[in-house]
Amino acid sequence: MDILKRIVDLRKERNWTEYQLAEQSGLTQSTISSWYRKNMLPTIPSLTKLCDAFGITLSQFFLEDECKTTTLNEQQLRLIYYAAKLNSEQYEALLHFLELL
Repeated sequence: MDILKRIVDLRKERNWTEYQLAEQSGLTQSTISSWYRKNMLPTIPSLTKLCDAFGITLSQFFLEDECKTTTLNEQQLRLIYYAAKLNSEQYEALLHFLELL
């Protein structure tokens, strides 16, 4: 993956300049510019700040096929949490119950 290109793509999707990205992320514009001038990669803490600015996770940043990403709401997360506590018989019963709905 071309990390610098991914940053540019995400920035352009939002119609942000490098300055606006710097403002949103809390990084300096000179830091962001230097990545491109010196062909350097941002550090993980810098990438985390960028992802926060873009409103995505690090996992989503590195996900190459965005069609495969899913966001779960609170109810779905609760369902998964409680389903994980079930034994195999209880889990099968739950699946059967859900199929009948």
